[in-house]
Amino acid sequence: MTDVDLAALIVSLLSSTIRISTPLALSSIGEVLTERAGIVNLGLEGQILMGAFVAAVASHYTGNPYLGVLAALLVGALMGLIHVLFALKFHASQIVIGVANNIFALGFTTVGLVAIWSNRGKSDAVTGLPIIKIPFLDTIPVLGPILNNHTIIVYLMLAITVLSWLVLFRTNIGLRLRSIGENPKAAATVGINIERLQIWAVCTGGALSGMAGSYLSLSDLNLFSRNMSAGRGFIALAATILGNWNPFGALGASMIFGFLDAMQIRLQASGFPSQFIQMIPYVLVIVLLAGVVRKVHAPAAAGKVYEKGT
Repeated sequence: MTDVDLAALIVSLLSSTIRISTPLALSSIGEVLTERAGIVNLGLEGQILMGAFVAAVASHYTGNPYLGVLAALLVGALMGLIHVLFALKFHASQIVIGVANNIFALGFTTVGLVAIWSNRGKSDAVTGLPIIKIPFLDTIPVLGPILNNHTIIVYLMLAITVLSWLVLFRTNIGLRLRSIGENPKAAATVGINIERLQIWAVCTGGALSGMAGSYLSLSDLNLFSRNMSAGRGFIALAATILGNWNPFGALGASMIFGFLDAMQIRLQASGFPSQFIQMIPYVLVIVLLAGVVRKVHAPAAAGKVYEKGT
């Protein structure tokens, strides 16, 4: 292999890493916001799946993929709202709610496939998001080709990472949000409206997971297939932990998983059994979590609903 071929392979691998990690990062950053507010959402898988489905449906009927992304944002936020209302108003188990959302999404999207496209496996092709070519990036060696020629969601993901970090660690809203996740009783004593901020955080997190789903159906394959989230919601949860509940950390962990996934795709042509290669990223998730879980610190009040007077 020549140096030129090696360089092209590296650029292709890293560009694939960004594409694969984009939905993971979006969903993981959404979970960072959610858990920083003291709510745990295990329903990321369902939110991603529903986002992918409604994005494909909206694009199918309107021919406008941007309306598909908007629909995915709205359905993700709605699922987040249902999750947080059940947790706050009915004191339902946050774990059970998340699992229920995952099961509902799988069933609903399967029925929707049959109802709309008369196919249990996948939809017809839909209008996808266009690839954006940024001219000045071509002038930057190595980095330019890696960052160029993606859809708008990739660039939004990078901007959202920076914006969410700034909100969490450089604004009063972020300070209040973090205080709720650590000590809601103390936050309440200084007049912070806990429920309102929790609803905002969980709905925002849900919207980001919905956007992650729209990336799968409108930027990756330009169609919807049954269970196309394929465990990404659970990997996003792992990225949240590995990233130490920090947006940049979540992005970094998502990039690691994206790189591993991109590698296994390349390795499938090497002759190894495909099933063994495909399980590599998931095995490494377990290994990485086992190695760092004692070194990270979750928000102290995550998963615990605060009740006034307690």
